[in-house]
Amino acid sequence: MAIMQIETLKIFCDLVETESFSQAAERNFVTQSAVSQQVRALEEKFRRRLLERVRGRREVRLTNAGEVFYRESRNVLAAYALLQESMRELSGMVSGTVRVATVYSVGLHELPPVVRRFMELYPAAKIDLEYSRTTRIVRDVLSGAVELGVVAFPEKRRGLSIIPIRSDRLVLICPPTHPLAARKKIKASELQGQGFVLFERDIPTRRATDKILKSHNVTVTRVAEFDNIETIKRAVEVGMGCAIVPRPSVLDEQRSGQLAVVALNEPEWTRAVGVIHRSARTLSTAARKFIELLTQ
Repeated sequence: MAIMQIETLKIFCDLVETESFSQAAERNFVTQSAVSQQVRALEEKFRRRLLERVRGRREVRLTNAGEVFYRESRNVLAAYALLQESMRELSGMVSGTVRVATVYSVGLHELPPVVRRFMELYPAAKIDLEYSRTTRIVRDVLSGAVELGVVAFPEKRRGLSIIPIRSDRLVLICPPTHPLAARKKIKASELQGQGFVLFERDIPTRRATDKILKSHNVTVTRVAEFDNIETIKRAVEVGMGCAIVPRPSVLDEQRSGQLAVVALNEPEWTRAVGVIHRSARTLSTAARKFIELLTQ
């Protein structure tokens, strides 16, 4: 298959995954018009409509034929990436791009030192890091859109392999003026009735927090829900309530005095972090090296 055809398949897959002509164009350094032309050319070649626009919205959806074409295109791209990787290995050089998707709390506060070290060790390789929700990360790993996912509380699922990398303590955060701010450690039972800023319900850390509180017969007052760690921290800073978050994500705020960080007494207040990848996929050398650094 010609290189141009490979690029066309990549453009199509990027359009499906981003649901945006502009983002697909940016990823591939082409114009939006070029993306549209590539899609039309594919539809004419296979005499099937692959995409349909959602009326009144900018979204695009796959037709039944598009679903098949997308799945097989991902397989072709993965095979081509493996071919490139095999040829690079002959020179002994670690190169290529590793696409990694991660949740905000891990990506912003725990991955940067590892990414920097990777770049120092393997200057010919690149980490393409993107932030997303766990449900989307799992979907993108299974589809082949990303090679690796780094998530909290990774769950076993058919087609996924999990590599544990660490466990973090969960801690209570509150404004420095809060009545609990002066405590060094607190029991779950003492959180009864407190106002809380929570992760949204489908986020694994929220599910784990709910489970632990329920096991101690504790009910807290839900003040607000957000989908990322940074918004939760800002909400706690301005006095909206307390929150339970991974300790590495609040070290800077603890040092600066923006937030009070209180240890939670019970041993179950921990957050497992792991790397996920598609079981059937042969990982690139660069991906394996990145995992090695994560597990050190």
